[in-house]
Amino acid sequence: MLVSEFMLQQTRVETVASYYEKWLKRFPGFAALAEATPDEVMLAWKGLGYYSRARNLHRTAQMVRDNHGGELPEDPAALRTLPGIGEYTAGAVASIAFGRRVAAVDGNVRRVLARLLDLPHPTPAQLRRAAARLLDPDRPGDHNEAMMELGATICTPRAPRCGECPVTASCAALAAGSVSRRPAPSPPRQVPRADYATVVALDPAGRILLAKRPETGLLAGMWEFPSARLTPPPASPADRRSPSETRTTQRERAAPTPAALAHLAALGYHGQPTASLTPVRHAFTHLRATYHPIVIICENEGRDTRDHPGPTKTWINPAHLDGYALPVAQQRIGALLTAWIAGNRPRASG
Repeated sequence: MLVSEFMLQQTRVETVASYYEKWLKRFPGFAALAEATPDEVMLAWKGLGYYSRARNLHRTAQMVRDNHGGELPEDPAALRTLPGIGEYTAGAVASIAFGRRVAAVDGNVRRVLARLLDLPHPTPAQLRRAAARLLDPDRPGDHNEAMMELGATICTPRAPRCGECPVTASCAALAAGSVSRRPAPSPPRQVPRADYATVVALDPAGRILLAKRPETGLLAGMWEFPSARLTPPPASPADRRSPSETRTTQRERAAPTPAALAHLAALGYHGQPTASLTPVRHAFTHLRATYHPIVIICENEGRDTRDHPGPTKTWINPAHLDGYALPVAQQRIGALLTAWIAGNRPRASG
């Protein structure tokens, strides 16, 4: 159950289903997961996104092996000491898997409780108290699952089916006519944007360069086409139009090709820029990123430099890309590169 809870954090059930089965075949228990390498774990998670979940699940398996005799603890407080397990996950696992009398409040339950009690801005403490008060002590796991299902299928964010709801008679928001306003929406967040010059380097043998990201931070421990963030110059008076127009102008003025060449040189290679591939856009939770892939034909032979100090990098055959844990945006760049190689392969003369 713990695996499914990790996978379902910020990911829809229909997306998780196929990954869950493959994951359990690859890692049937905590021992198998704990013994796996980080690369093996990230490759198995490839495509699910929010990769910190995979790293946390891996560390949790190691802590269960090392500190709990290979058995997941039943106590919610003990569960919360494990990486990636917060109050909701601890409550869900403890109640559903072990029958512990503890509530679990996810986004769906939050909405149900906010409407049931007519709370516009419910605090976590209010929700915890309300959920604990309503919890069925004899069937806590079934109760928590029922609350989650009620929010997912009937008490939905938009167009809730109040006529089918089993707790209509107790719903304070329905009585007050405020169902559509409960809970009150959060103010929109301004998400920053960033542009990256992305090095798509080919050596004379036709291999491509990949770099491994640091073990901390965004997409930690994953492989990518080496990228350097583009810093646009300050806006000139002529650029002072609407904010969206200004952002576009500055992004156009930031030159990806020189930045890509400089980044490649910092990695110890030099080459000739040959093509600019279609920019790839990707939305992270806290960032809107645009990658500008620049194909560069290297003049010097690529060497596997994984033992060299500094960022880990390696040269691989393009056909082997699937064997590396690449984030979704990097997979799209790989697909663009594959198509470019196919379109520029020398044709045999007739």
